[in-house]
Amino acid sequence: MSHQTAAPVEQQASSNRASATLRRFLGSAAGRNIGLVIALLLLIVVGAVTSGDRFTSISNVLTIVRLASVTGVLAIGMTFVIISGGIDLSVGSVLGLSSVVATLAAVQAAAASFWPLMIVVALAVGLAAGVINGIIIAYGNVVAFMATLAMLIAARGFAEILSNRTTQTVKVRGFLEFSDGNFLGVPTLVWIFILVSAAGWILLNRTTFGRRTVAIGGNREAARLAGINVKRHIVYLYALSGLTAGIAGIMLTGRTTSGTSTHGTLYELDAIAAVVVGGTLLAGGRGTIVGTVLGILIFNVLTNIFTQNNLNTSVQAITKGAIIVIAVLIQQRFANRGVRKS
Repeated sequence: MSHQTAAPVEQQASSNRASATLRRFLGSAAGRNIGLVIALLLLIVVGAVTSGDRFTSISNVLTIVRLASVTGVLAIGMTFVIISGGIDLSVGSVLGLSSVVATLAAVQAAAASFWPLMIVVALAVGLAAGVINGIIIAYGNVVAFMATLAMLIAARGFAEILSNRTTQTVKVRGFLEFSDGNFLGVPTLVWIFILVSAAGWILLNRTTFGRRTVAIGGNREAARLAGINVKRHIVYLYALSGLTAGIAGIMLTGRTTSGTSTHGTLYELDAIAAVVVGGTLLAGGRGTIVGTVLGILIFNVLTNIFTQNNLNTSVQAITKGAIIVIAVLIQQRFANRGVRKS
């Protein structure tokens, strides 16, 4: 009789252990990423069913990734900032400013004999804006939201003054050929996105910079007591975000063959949304580059499905908003569970 009683108890204990293991896996980075992959695959199935060959064609796939590349690069830099517990609302405006400065007549004239100068200028503008953000936040003790909001407004205004609110056409042939080129049938812009994503993954997962970023996001005071120069590291993080905005700026300039102050408008919201949907905690301390890339792809596949089926853009916006809300609610659930366990 005791053996008969013990068997169900052992089965229940085994079932509880399996359930706990499954919950831990689903709460891990790998588990969250698998969930995102499943969501992406489901969207692909929906696209294939509703649009057929138009959706599954190689040209359409490349179009999706090409359009995702600019906001994707922005989102890589944003991932580091949000993991640290910060936010950068200025990346879209910095992108626009970078594109404007890189396409000024004087810059293009100098780049006629050395077209990479346009890239260097765009990166320098983005890096400078990021450093300014970082210094104001770290050493001026200004809340990141307010500091980057001020940069959002200022950078857009500066871009409008420099361009006189006109579109500046790119005339440097070498730059145009580079931007419109491809390697192994894949557009240059997509390769840039791949390289930035790979570099971001290595930086976050294989360097002390990444570990310090996570530590600062998890507990800033504990990170300081552990010997991390928190203020200096914050400057580095916003400099990195500005640098990726500069890269995105030169990418969008190449894609549109022009520089204008309207480039990057509201791109910061797309980048933040992709990072959040990708599993990075808004409170900081957790996030993955793979999740961010999957988040970007999910949003762009969804946009493509709506476009292919001529669906209302308002419904598309509502759908994206719902996805973001669901992602944040899931984050809060895991965060609250972590607090209860501790």
